[in-house]
Amino acid sequence: MSTLSVPPVLTSPRDDAIQLYRAFKGLGCDTAAVVNILSHRDVTQRSFIQHEYKTMYSEDLLKRLKSELSGKLEIAVLLWMLDPAERDATVIKQAFLSGVTNLFAATEVICSRTPSQIQLIKQNYHSKFGVLLEQDIAVLTSGDHKELLLAYLSTNRHEGPEVDREMALKDAKTLFKAGEKKLGTDEKKFIRIFSERSRAQLAAISSAYHDMYGGSLKKAVKSETSGEFEHGLLTILKCSQNPAKYFTKVLHQAMKGLGTNDTTVIRVIVTRTEIDMHYIKAEYLRKYKKSLNDAVHSETSGHYRTFLLSLLGPSH
Repeated sequence: MSTLSVPPVLTSPRDDAIQLYRAFKGLGCDTAAVVNILSHRDVTQRSFIQHEYKTMYSEDLLKRLKSELSGKLEIAVLLWMLDPAERDATVIKQAFLSGVTNLFAATEVICSRTPSQIQLIKQNYHSKFGVLLEQDIAVLTSGDHKELLLAYLSTNRHEGPEVDREMALKDAKTLFKAGEKKLGTDEKKFIRIFSERSRAQLAAISSAYHDMYGGSLKKAVKSETSGEFEHGLLTILKCSQNPAKYFTKVLHQAMKGLGTNDTTVIRVIVTRTEIDMHYIKAEYLRKYKKSLNDAVHSETSGHYRTFLLSLLGPSH
């Protein structure tokens, strides 16, 4: 089992396209071959393979995969084949379309992405679904949760590591006054600060809050807010400090107890593999004294298991 970057892939996208075509031919699909090829190709290679396949066989590879695969494997592979921004846009749209609107997934994706990632997601969402992401949010969410998402999507935050200490102290004070200090909560102040400050700045606010008031900003958010609004604020806050730690917990929650939330497992593994998966794996082992690979292995089976484990790469 290799990670995505080592060892180098020795076949060309054209060869991969030919191998995939052969795997689809005849009775039944050679699923093992499909999984083995696609799970070991990075985002650029996957794009080239799709292009070659279309050129050679006048057929859309994604459509072919959809007809050849099924169940959880199909969902995971199709998501993996998209480029990151289109994939995020798709996850959000699917979350909005699912029977009970799965706002959890949509909120997680939006509130855990950087401003430059969000710009690309918005462009992809509009070109793919013919509607602005903001329009869907305005219709499908409500209250403070809606205000937070719209503010978070429209504000162009700074992405660098620079921090304004003075401002961090001021914001910490504002949040304390808007939450723990008063009866009721001034949600608008939480929305403004959480949507306008950069990740580095928010981490500094969190640390200033702790120094000044002895309690954590995270606990304050939990006691002052609830539901999807709370989830959005916590996602922004936790990802400002340590995204890998945040996603480690999401994965653990999805796999603990009876049954597995496969939608979540697929979403997190597929979307984080090419971003920070080695950090997530290290954090998972540190926190739960069990490797993420072992956890996934015990909760999945068949080609679906092979595919996810190939994305995760070696345990150590």
